[in-house]
Order: sequence, then structure tokens, then C-alpha cells
Amino acid sequence: MPGTVPLATLADGLGGITSVVGAVSPPVLFFALGFFAAMVRSNLTMPPAVTKLLSLYLLWAIGFTGGVKLHDSGLTADVVAGLGAAMLLACVVPVYCYFILRRRLGRDDAAAIAACYGSVSAVTFVTAQQWLTSHGMEFGGHMVAAMALMESPAIVIAVLLLRLGRGKEEDQAGSGEPASTKAAGKRSGGRGERGGWGGWGVMLHEAFFNGAVLLLMGSLVIGVLTGKQGYQAFKPLSTDLFSGVLAFFLLDLGIICARRLRGLKKAGPFLVGFGLIMPVCNAILGIALAKLVGVREGDAVLLAVLAGSASYIAVPAAARIAIPKADASLYVPMALAITFPFNISLGIPLYAAVVRAWWGG
Repeated sequence: MPGTVPLATLADGLGGITSVVGAVSPPVLFFALGFFAAMVRSNLTMPPAVTKLLSLYLLWAIGFTGGVKLHDSGLTADVVAGLGAAMLLACVVPVYCYFILRRRLGRDDAAAIAACYGSVSAVTFVTAQQWLTSHGMEFGGHMVAAMALMESPAIVIAVLLLRLGRGKEEDQAGSGEPASTKAAGKRSGGRGERGGWGGWGVMLHEAFFNGAVLLLMGSLVIGVLTGKQGYQAFKPLSTDLFSGVLAFFLLDLGIICARRLRGLKKAGPFLVGFGLIMPVCNAILGIALAKLVGVREGDAVLLAVLAGSASYIAVPAAARIAIPKADASLYVPMALAITFPFNISLGIPLYAAVVRAWWGG
């Protein structure tokens, strides 16, 4: 009949769609489902206690399995190179992000956003690991340690840049300050709003000993100590259940991301562009550094993902203490509602394609 579509053509079209969808990681599709549910105002929700449990499980699983892999590989030159590259990125990325942001934002907001983009997203890292496993790309367990090492330096560096900038402004305006203000500054020692070095102690404690970092590093150490014997005992829990738990976690994050989109009206085109372009720039820097130090393909992809991700859990928690004047309605939606969805949907396959082309795979 005229105007009808032949069944063979329709089958070919459906087959093409199925192949495209099948190439996407199932947990990412659950993220899209959660995003869609929130956009259509569905009552689909995840209880906070369940979300917390899923988060703890993911941190434990990646830390423990990473520790087992590190036990098997040992402290090789490749491991040292990967960890060194990760630490260098953690120190460099927040610095240039801060100065780029300072062209349009105040010091506090620039420092908080730079800290988010200089740190890492554990969930993006987990999703990248799952993607590499499904595509048959090997990676080292030491990259879990790299992620943990990259999480905290950014907040410390951002606060240092913020304090140094304020110190210069105070020096320039010092001659015009009232005597009472100068006296107050001397009493506090110029050490910030939280009462001297006590504020620094709280900030550093939050950065290095928050629950996420402690659980991750503790599980890594336990994995190193127990090796294959410990892995065999926990394999059904740490490996077989991992994809399913990640799918539920990303489902919840999809709902949260869609709700956070409303806060982006305040950000404006500059910050939206920053949240999309800067991850790619940071990832390319990570790939170049990985090539320079000679790490293998899978580790290079993970290093790119770590460099290109942005923290929306650990750094915002620390920023509330260390940079209280920063606007959380800017830096949290940028990391969670722009950069995170971009990375898990387009960024990870993009970075992997660049690495494969550069490494000749």
C-alpha cells in the first residue's frame, strides 16, 4: 500500500536503534530513566537511607577490588607513574580553573567552583570502570588510590588561593583601614573568618578524613592486605552485585540532576559553558600527561575521567566549612547537573576514543 513502511525496513531501523542503545552502559540508561522521571514529575523517589547505603557500598566495592588488583600488580613503575600524574593534575587543575573563573566571578565563588573541578567524582570514576570492563579494556587497581589522592588537594589549594588573594587586597587597602579593623586583624592573625588556625584544622580534617575518603582508602588497604583470599570471600558482593547497585544509584542521581537544573538559571551562559568545556580540556591534559609518563590505555582513560570530572559530594561538604561565602546554588548544580551527565553520557566514550587513537589501539 502507498505510504506504508516495508516490514524489512522497519526491522532494520529497530535493529539499528537496539544496537545503539545496547552500546550504552545499562547503568547510564538508568540515569536517563531517573532524569526522565523527574522531568515528567513522576513520584519515583529513592529513600535517603537507601541512597546512603548504596553510596557506602560503591565506595567499599571499588576500594576493596582496587586493593586486590594493587596486591596482584605490586608497586611497579606504571603504578608510580599513574599516581604521580594524578597528584600533578590534582594540584594544577584547580589553579588555572580559579584564574579563569576570576575573570567573571568573585573570589569565593571562583575558589569553590575551582575546588569542585580540581577534585574528582567517584561515581563518574565507577561508571568509567564499568564502561572499560564492558569494552574489554584493562586497568590497574592503583587508579582507585589515584582517585582518593586527587579528592582532597583541590579544596586546600583553592582555599590557599582565596586567602592569598584576600591578603593582597588587605595589604593594598591597609593604609585606609580604620584602627579598630587593623586591631581586629592583628588579634585574629589574619587567619580567616573561622577564628584562626582552628578553621584550617576543621577544613583539613573534612578534606582528608571525611567518611568517603576514609572508607575508600581503608577498603583499599584491606584489599591489599587480604589479596585473592579476601577477594574470593567477597566476590559475590563486591563484583557480582556491583552493576545492579550502580544502576540503582544512578537512577537516584538522575532524579536529583533533573531537579537541580532549575538552579542553573542563575549560572548564566559563561558557567554553563565552563561546565561543558572545562571537563574536556582537563581530560585532554590528563591524556597528554598519561602519554608522557607512559601509562597503559585503560589507566589513561581513567586518568582522563578523573581530570575531567567534578566533585559534587566531598568538595561541597568541605566548601561549606572552608568557603562559607561561596554560593552553593552555583557550584553544586554545575558539577551535578552539567558536568556529571555530560561525562557519563558523552565524556567517557569520547576520552576512550581519543586514548585509543593516540595509543594506536
